[in-house]
Amino acid sequence: MQDIIRSLLAELGEDVDREGLRETPRRVDKSLRFLTSGYHTDIDELVNEALFTVDYNEMVIVRDIDVYSLCEHHMLPFFGKCHVAYVPDGRVIGLSKIPRIVDAFARRLQVQERLTSQIARTLEEKMRPLGVAVVMEANHLCMAMRGVEKQNSVTVTSAMLGVFQHDARTRAEFLGLIRRPGGQAGGPPSSGSVGASDGSD
Repeated sequence: MQDIIRSLLAELGEDVDREGLRETPRRVDKSLRFLTSGYHTDIDELVNEALFTVDYNEMVIVRDIDVYSLCEHHMLPFFGKCHVAYVPDGRVIGLSKIPRIVDAFARRLQVQERLTSQIARTLEEKMRPLGVAVVMEANHLCMAMRGVEKQNSVTVTSAMLGVFQHDARTRAEFLGLIRRPGGQAGGPPSSGSVGASDGSD
């Protein structure tokens, strides 16, 4: 990979032997391998035995999970917050596992829509809860640094499964609990649909 990065720098018109760039191929190699380490994460191994039988059937929310990922269209970062909720059906998951699942899928080349859905469906598959909800709000540098150059736009996506999809009161309770003060983005329309973008620009 370092040879490829060195060639890329040369194609951009840089002197790859100048002092500031001599170690850049190694650093970029290391950085990219970390930022895409999710490809090598085994979700079953990550969850391990962190599922526990508990007599609890109320909503569990882990909100404001930091998310950093790379857009698969331009390989530029997008970053923001992820809010995850589920209603257990006899089993709960260790709280630290939820951010770890978010990271496992975020550390890949992604689109926000798919990332949101993958988190929700993985929790549904591993836990079999009564419902799962995921809302993600992110800034995309491919929109801020290039293209339309809209620095203040926020993309919000959601995935609603089970009771969050079918029960408007449950969905409204979740969206109300994650909503931020001051009118900032805190949730999508109540339809719970995941938006799509073609990313063709």
